[in-house]
Amino acid sequence: MTSPALRRVIRRETHSPRTVAMIVAVVLCLLGLGYLGIELVLGLLAQPALLIDPSAGWSWILGLPSGPPVGLLVTGGVILAVAGVLCIWLAIAPGRLSKHTLEGDGRAVVVDNGVIAASLAQHLSETLGLPRDAVLVGVARRTVDVTLRPDPDVDLETAEVRSIADAELSSYRLSRPMRTTVRVARRPERDSDS
Repeated sequence: MTSPALRRVIRRETHSPRTVAMIVAVVLCLLGLGYLGIELVLGLLAQPALLIDPSAGWSWILGLPSGPPVGLLVTGGVILAVAGVLCIWLAIAPGRLSKHTLEGDGRAVVVDNGVIAASLAQHLSETLGLPRDAVLVGVARRTVDVTLRPDPDVDLETAEVRSIADAELSSYRLSRPMRTTVRVARRPERDSDS
């Protein structure tokens, strides 16, 4: 069982902050409010508007023969709703980094997915007797994708490769179980006269 301080450290190392999304949202809001403020000040000083005078634009929309077009109102509402849902999702959903935690007997051990993929690929290469460039491994949050490209004369069983990969992954003591998928993609045969 890990301590609360250790859990906070692990969470900080495996989850990304939403700082960039927050900065983008704040800058967009500030730009919109700044533009609106400039237009209002220009209107009060009886100067020409930069783009559209807010009161003239609103009067134009209300002065249409049948009032504001329903399509315009619906489109504006949908855009605002999507922006609101996106902001709520960014605020609630945790951002995840491409890292996994290992069970470390009271220690915080965080490993990048690339390290796990390289280690597993090297192990499979040595165990199966394949060249290192014939083994491709991708590690995601809950899955490990192994793609083998053996020569045409090499026969590999996906179940055997999966069991070797699963045994190696279990030796890493990952805190979250991973599902392994294995694909064997044959290399094209080389011409004999080359």
